[in-house]
Amino acid sequence: MAEIQHLALQPRLAAIAALVPQNARLADVGTDHGYLPTALLQEGRIAAAVATDIAPDPLDHARRTAAACGVSLDCRLCDGLRGVAPHEADTVVVAGMGGETIAHILADASWTRENTLLLLQPMSRSEMLRPWLVDHGYAIRAERLVEDKGILYPILVAEGGHPPPLTAAEIWAGLGRGDPLYPAYAAQRADRLARAVEGLKKSQREEDRQRLTQWKEALRQLREQEGAP
Repeated sequence: MAEIQHLALQPRLAAIAALVPQNARLADVGTDHGYLPTALLQEGRIAAAVATDIAPDPLDHARRTAAACGVSLDCRLCDGLRGVAPHEADTVVVAGMGGETIAHILADASWTRENTLLLLQPMSRSEMLRPWLVDHGYAIRAERLVEDKGILYPILVAEGGHPPPLTAAEIWAGLGRGDPLYPAYAAQRADRLARAVEGLKKSQREEDRQRLTQWKEALRQLREQEGAP
């Protein structure tokens, strides 16, 4: 009989795992190698898990990961949450994708606004995802930051709700001001925003001029935060 492997998560996935409630019914979207749900099942942290991916190869890898770790993982080939019924998950993780892709997945699964905890980890375009959530019936309850291989990643904790509008700074740097990593993350976002503002100044399109006004205000707020005691 093969020896059971113990799975150790890298910092980014470990930070997400720490936010998953005890005894959750988890849906891990875009599971890739299946590391997150497998580790949580192995630890006895969750009651059940559905792992989805749009491609068969990652799901095959996820099945092998789960088998090597001695757990049973329900792997489903589908786009986003299309293969998951609302009663099957009370916690949904969508990690390792761009903000626009995450928004598309949630738009396809309106049931996630009801009694569902969302743990969202955008790899890019977080400034698009945050206002999309607020505009589509979700409240961002918290943000956590994690450093993995020298890169800072935001993790958005969200659920259905009606929060106040986000400030320009919150759209770009999130709601994690109490996080120890926030000053470094906000500084990085401000530097990126400053470059984007310079690039947008060259455009003559009306929509870009409106965006430039918004981005300048976001940059002003972020720079003001940097200078605050």
